[in-house]
Amino acid sequence: MRVLGLLSGTSHDGIDVTVVDFDETDGALHGAVLLEDSIPYAPELRARLVAALPPAQTTLAEVCELDTLIGQAFAEVAATAAASVGGVEAVCTHGQTVYHWVDAGHALGTLQIGQPAWIAERVGAPVVSDVRIRDITVGGHGAPLVSFLDELLLRGRPGTSAALNLGGIANITVVGDGISAYDVGPANALVDAVVVDQGLNDLGYDEDAAIARTGAVDETLLTALLADPYYALPAPKSTGKEHFHLDYVRALLFGREISTPDLVRTLTELTVQTVAQDVRAAGIGYLAVSGGGCRNPLIMEGLRTALPEVEVVLADELGASADNKEAVLFALIGWCTMHGVPAVIPGGTGASAPRILGTITPGTGPLRLPEPVPVLRSLTLR
Repeated sequence: MRVLGLLSGTSHDGIDVTVVDFDETDGALHGAVLLEDSIPYAPELRARLVAALPPAQTTLAEVCELDTLIGQAFAEVAATAAASVGGVEAVCTHGQTVYHWVDAGHALGTLQIGQPAWIAERVGAPVVSDVRIRDITVGGHGAPLVSFLDELLLRGRPGTSAALNLGGIANITVVGDGISAYDVGPANALVDAVVVDQGLNDLGYDEDAAIARTGAVDETLLTALLADPYYALPAPKSTGKEHFHLDYVRALLFGREISTPDLVRTLTELTVQTVAQDVRAAGIGYLAVSGGGCRNPLIMEGLRTALPEVEVVLADELGASADNKEAVLFALIGWCTMHGVPAVIPGGTGASAPRILGTITPGTGPLRLPEPVPVLRSLTLR
């Protein structure tokens, strides 16, 4: 079954897409990645999205319009990708997270927009969407869902291994005697917010750490950032831009003025220190890194310096592209949902039991599901 995976992450800079051709025999799943790409949002759409995100106030009218506009943008990307490989049999879309509701350490709700009916109409295939909420209904955080893919890719490695994704938020999956997965804290979210606010470039992020390299760490600010109670919470836990945003940083400056390069350098160091702290505490010996932050040389250099006993590699070594691993995840979730396979590991999200994820929007024809697969034993990507 060819499944197209789509998402826009917490960096909300564009749409990642992949097509994976899955073949299953006796629970052994093999996936051939046929296509992977990333398409930036149109600047005006991204600007509207950024303006509507917490802590900003918005309206239901704006949410409705963004739901349509983002759905149409996803549909255009999906239609182009599907046509380029000769068609797909299913699509799984994550959409765009605009709010993740966490109260007293528990996830109570989550909202992803990007209306899937537009995708179903353009592509003609059934679309799996709204994949996080079912996990939350059984006590999970709805995040990090990538722990399902990570566990399959890390399964069988000796010692304690981990997969780290550095998107807007950093999340980690630790696999040893058991599995633990959670959001570490901000990866690129705070730096991106500063870059956009200050208009430092047209990209919306610090490419190659060019800005951070011209600054120095402000130890007073770093100490205040590291004191955030979130880092001391036990896993499972999740967070997002509802907590880590530009006004959050401004409040911790207590009216002090520091240069923009120093601010960006300090926020970059925050990612290094929070991740390194958790890697050391878990006794991890092998760390596979993915997401936009893995292309930030200061972050990668910082992690290798702070973790000299840890083998720090890119996720490509596991068979999943470091730049596109989460799109592969959603293709996998789509395959699992269509085949009746739960795509949640309780240790990964805090859910009390495995669950089949998502809602299915039919394509242009009748909805016909394949025979259920009793168990997924392994995954190999190529």
